[in-house]
Amino acid sequence: MEVLNDCTAYLSNYEVLDMLQNIKSNKKQKMTQNQLATITYQTIRYLEDTPCKKQSPEKIRKFLQSMEPFNLTKCEKLTLLNVCPKTALEIQLIVEDSEDRLSNEEVESLLETIQNCLGEQENEQETETG
Repeated sequence: MEVLNDCTAYLSNYEVLDMLQNIKSNKKQKMTQNQLATITYQTIRYLEDTPCKKQSPEKIRKFLQSMEPFNLTKCEKLTLLNVCPKTALEIQLIVEDSEDRLSNEEVESLLETIQNCLGEQENEQETETG
């Protein structure tokens, strides 16, 4: 496999899921290649079981704005968006040199911010069912 354009843009899981769902629902655009249809189907199934299923453009904008005080790289923000970590250990695995760059309070604040921006629907469903 050859990489034609190295890192022309980063896409979040939400953006990939949205794009593939649009391709799948567009009846005019026929997928003539069986392999492409299979890849699209399997990717959509995988992404629908990830946190991106509950995300929206508004939530992503809110999340990115709330990440500014933490001085994270674009890749770190994208990974946080895609993974939606729930523990300090997950933050340490995502943020390079997190022990030097973030205090324990900042890590807790980061987790709270992620939950507030990206975990709202999950909390609403839990309160409705419980």
